[in-house]
Amino acid sequence: MHAWPASEVPALPGQGRDLRIHDTATGGLVTLDPGPVARIYVCGITPYDATHIGHAATYNAFDLVQRVWLDTKRQVHYVQNVTDVDDPLLERAQRDGLDWAALAEQETALFREDMTALRMLPPREYIGAVEAIPGIVPLVERLRDMGAAYELEGDVYFSVEADPHFGKVSGLDAAAMRLLSAERGGDPDRPGKKNPLDPMLWMAAREGEPSWDGGSLGRGRPGWHIECVAIALDHLGMGFDIQGGGSDLAFPHHEMGASHAQALTGEFPMAKAYVHAGMVALDGEKMSKSKGNLVFVSTLRRDGVDPAAIRLALLAHHYRADWEWTDQVLQDAVARLGRWRAAVSRPDGPPAEALVEEIREALANDLDAPAALTAVDRWAALQERSGGTDEGAPGVVSRAVDALLGVAL
Repeated sequence: MHAWPASEVPALPGQGRDLRIHDTATGGLVTLDPGPVARIYVCGITPYDATHIGHAATYNAFDLVQRVWLDTKRQVHYVQNVTDVDDPLLERAQRDGLDWAALAEQETALFREDMTALRMLPPREYIGAVEAIPGIVPLVERLRDMGAAYELEGDVYFSVEADPHFGKVSGLDAAAMRLLSAERGGDPDRPGKKNPLDPMLWMAAREGEPSWDGGSLGRGRPGWHIECVAIALDHLGMGFDIQGGGSDLAFPHHEMGASHAQALTGEFPMAKAYVHAGMVALDGEKMSKSKGNLVFVSTLRRDGVDPAAIRLALLAHHYRADWEWTDQVLQDAVARLGRWRAAVSRPDGPPAEALVEEIREALANDLDAPAALTAVDRWAALQERSGGTDEGAPGVVSRAVDALLGVAL
């Protein structure tokens, strides 16, 4: 599966700062000091309806991570998956009388278009669950053979007791885990499971649903969590720098994935930091496909909204915050974009070197994009009030905003 084209990232003078970022597993800020190549895995979409503003906010957060690392003169090895076979996708296809594979390809193509328009830097590897199956099956077989997984009526489940570190990603107690498992794709009430929290690794073939050769597992399809584990281990290995996604993935997805990997390898932790973006609401409720209260990036673009304004609307909120999308949020972003473009179009301005350092410091401090935007606002307001004598300043600001914030002026 191919990703989308990369927009050019301007090179800036000087060098950025190491990233301090909130780690869900420890509950505090950690300073990441990757080697020459920073490694990040971000969980991708289930392509039955893409791309809403909640998606865009999540991928914007991890795009900023890449830009901070690139500014430190590191390379970035970014991997993202596509869950192109799963219950929600199959249910949507059946509801609408569509071929599930065609639906997945259609929505993935739309996602690529939206990511390109928003200037999100693409992953080096963009891997679908279906194409990862040959690598998933041996991992499930190994977990079963080592006693970390068991069969139940043809399905294969992971035993959470096999990982002594289970629970350290989310920090939740068993009761909270059970509730979230039921809400987020698990089956805690299925009779015969060793532990209600045990997640499925391999689902035996069901009538009328797609299935693949699973070797000694029989025909079926992979569970949700093992998909990302297989892809991450194959391309990044254990101990990569950031495992990222929306806050609703901390449990069960990232918790279970970490336990799968740790049981398989005997190493801990799977990732140095677990980083989660907040949820976006509309009309007082979390924006979600199940509720149908979605604002789509593609719809905004068709309505003539500049993608740079959409991106500024996302950047106006701290990535970990839960916030609400409103018409006013978008109007404010459109106005800000206009002010910034007017400022950099003038022939000169106040010196910009200090502004570049302010943006760098804000982003290195747990991706504080709102503080970075405020710094650019101040420079633009000063330029509008009193102009300046530095002929190169508008160009410096334009390149810095593009390189560090992903906004083309």
